[in-house]
Amino acid sequence: MKQRIMALFAALCAASLAQAAWPERPITFVVPYAAGGLNDNEARITARWLGKALKQAVIVENKTGASGAIAADFVARAKPDGYTLFFTALPTMVMVPHTQKVNYDPFKSFAPIATMDASYIAFAVNTDILPVKTFAELAAYAKTRPNQLSYATGGVGVSGHLSMALLLKEAGISMTHIPYKGSAEAVVAVLAGHMPLYVGTLSDVIEHHKRGKLKIIGLSSSKRLSELPDVATIAEQGYPSYRIVTWNGLLAPAGIAKEVIAAISEPLKAACQDAAFTAAFQGLGVEASCSTPEQFSERLKADWAMWGEAVKASGVLQQ
Repeated sequence: MKQRIMALFAALCAASLAQAAWPERPITFVVPYAAGGLNDNEARITARWLGKALKQAVIVENKTGASGAIAADFVARAKPDGYTLFFTALPTMVMVPHTQKVNYDPFKSFAPIATMDASYIAFAVNTDILPVKTFAELAAYAKTRPNQLSYATGGVGVSGHLSMALLLKEAGISMTHIPYKGSAEAVVAVLAGHMPLYVGTLSDVIEHHKRGKLKIIGLSSSKRLSELPDVATIAEQGYPSYRIVTWNGLLAPAGIAKEVIAAISEPLKAACQDAAFTAAFQGLGVEASCSTPEQFSERLKADWAMWGEAVKASGVLQQ
């Protein structure tokens, strides 16, 4: 009995020492999208901050393909030791599994750590083609021209597409969706005058709006943004229940120790209160907003239900 107790004590001590030593080696952020986009840029800013806080290197590794599903599956199968983390985006977690078959479960395969930002959907027009100043004007214009107007997004089933599907349903109007291979191509098409309207993340078009190249006619936020005080929300324009927040966030493989999650989430909470960190996110057109693991879990559940309805409204079927 004494030997058994001593062995158990030794095992507990060894586990405690191993836990206390984390992180002993570099940590990897797996990013589901290509370098240079919003998700990737946020991951690199966050990696630098977390690396300094933990006194350990944090490496960003891009694993693209299948709308983020390849990266998600890779992380889901990784060892839950805190050295492989998933810097993901809303579409991969709560849109893609509704529209295609995936090998991961958004809830069972991962442990939430923190959302890192809050961003919004913007509706931006080329006024040389579509001379409207607000979404309300666009809706009135479209009602007299059913299916004659088109809008561009970064692809089928992306946040811009599904957000527009919800709004068109609520507004009782119809427009034709033209998907492009990524948001950059879609924005270029609107800038060039090939398409009248772009729907997608605010960061995709905010600089074009400020330079007068495009005009943002509505935002999915609940209130006007300080950097765009003259842009009315969609809610202000006759659709009071319309509010969509997108996010990027950090998850770990399921089974990770709670102590490791705490060791990561606490520095991230401090990051979102740091002026330099929040300014870096503002420069990307998003608001740094770091949640707790529990808040992230609740956000996933709520968004899963909402985007499931959006998929139905869009007519996108699971493939």
